[in-house]
Amino acid sequence: MFGLNTSLAIDIEEPQYNLTDYQSAVPRWCPGCGDNAILTAVQRLCRDEQLPPEKTVFVSGIGCSSRFPHHMGTYGFHGLHGRALPIAQGVKIRRPDLNVFVNMGDGDCCSIGTAHWIHAIRYNMNLVVLVHDNEIYGMTKKQASPTSPKGLKTSTTPRGSYLEPLNILSTTLGVGNVSFVANAVEWIPDVLYQIIHAAFHHRGFSFVRIAQRCPHFMPNFFDCLITDPKKILLLNHENGIRVNGKLGETYSNSMEHDPSDINRAREIAAVSDVEPVGILYRNDSRQCYEDLRRPRKSVSVGMRKEAIDREFDKFAVNVLT
Repeated sequence: MFGLNTSLAIDIEEPQYNLTDYQSAVPRWCPGCGDNAILTAVQRLCRDEQLPPEKTVFVSGIGCSSRFPHHMGTYGFHGLHGRALPIAQGVKIRRPDLNVFVNMGDGDCCSIGTAHWIHAIRYNMNLVVLVHDNEIYGMTKKQASPTSPKGLKTSTTPRGSYLEPLNILSTTLGVGNVSFVANAVEWIPDVLYQIIHAAFHHRGFSFVRIAQRCPHFMPNFFDCLITDPKKILLLNHENGIRVNGKLGETYSNSMEHDPSDINRAREIAAVSDVEPVGILYRNDSRQCYEDLRRPRKSVSVGMRKEAIDREFDKFAVNVLT
């Protein structure tokens, strides 16, 4: 009889990853820093989705939040200030098979990185972008950032900030080709996880702004939201997130919001008396830039080797004896 000799077959089990597989260096953030909660939520997502560490990349710029890749047991790229998005886009367009995440601070994204932020929304590449918004420059010792509230006294505005803060959500929703915008707070971990989970499963530029505490330079800044659950407006929908049980009872100030309605999303983003938490907008029909620019012909390993050999053949090395 012809066929495979099954007595010689070897069963190779698929690897099962746990939380420790996604942990690297011990975080150096201050005790109570909201970055710790965001890190935990992301590591939990990687574990639950069983993302292969060798197929997962975290890209960051400069700032406290940008130490994120150091703490993930995956590939990472700690880039320049404001330049995380073009780096991540470069990774994604050459390796669309990779899971690419971007971590930035409010200054990193909305100040020096503004042009990259706006155009990345237009390109709509399949990235998960997390903006850690503590409304201050933390790592460089309390300078005013674009999202700092008017009147805030900092090392660069000792008499108080003169300008109204930039609304990250409204700005993002105003750019053409936007496909996913959400708002989260790091001190409600279950909701934070749901939002990041939804962002990961959206194909396109998933933009998540996260209100994040800085206990060193902005102590008690978010206390009004933490101590008064009525200040949180939960956005519930079958195509968004759902909050039930005790958590739903605690955060009872909620509304049904269809994330396909961009006009309503813009109205919600502009409110100032409450903090909207949930998915504001989602459009799964937007085409990703890497699909538009995908090479028509696949490049094999042999083709790559031939190209490298051709380049090497242009040079000669004389060995003196």
